[in-house]
Amino acid sequence: MAIKRIIGLGIAGMGAGMVAAAATALNVKRSLVPTTDPSADEIVAVAIFEPLEFHSTSRNFRGGRLECWYGGGVLDLRDATLAPEGATLQVRAVFGGGQILVPADWKVVSTVRGMGGLQDIRDAKGHAADAPELVIEGILIAAGFAVSSELDRGEDWEADLQSLRDNNELELEADPTLEMNPIS
Repeated sequence: MAIKRIIGLGIAGMGAGMVAAAATALNVKRSLVPTTDPSADEIVAVAIFEPLEFHSTSRNFRGGRLECWYGGGVLDLRDATLAPEGATLQVRAVFGGGQILVPADWKVVSTVRGMGGLQDIRDAKGHAADAPELVIEGILIAAGFAVSSELDRGEDWEADLQSLRDNNELELEADPTLEMNPIS
């Protein structure tokens, strides 16, 4: 009987924690104003209960904030230029994540912590000791990010695309990269 009670309390506690986390996420969402100007040197990118697609064209990128709570997507920095002193991107993600796309020649350093991960999946490349760098720091809770230079559509991308075509949901001649993902 005691075991059933302990299990019941554990499940109730988990449920209460999930409700509290969702309420916190909504509160955070109300307090943030996402950057809409792609040429901004400092950004706030937000994916809270929604997808993220932000493409930066900054000529002096200094960093900013990336918030992904129960959401995620793509932060595309491939057309941005790092500031000479480098940049710092503060990341906070709870049950979210995605891809951070950077130019192949950028030096990226990660100091994120928590129950999750951030991994640079680009090929190893030597960088000059004084090269500007993008420092990604913050906390991840059941979340993760991949740093890459190419958009990873996932292993099911082609199958999903064919399914859309088979069901007449996508024209055969249409370019899916323009309709479904304008940042690539």
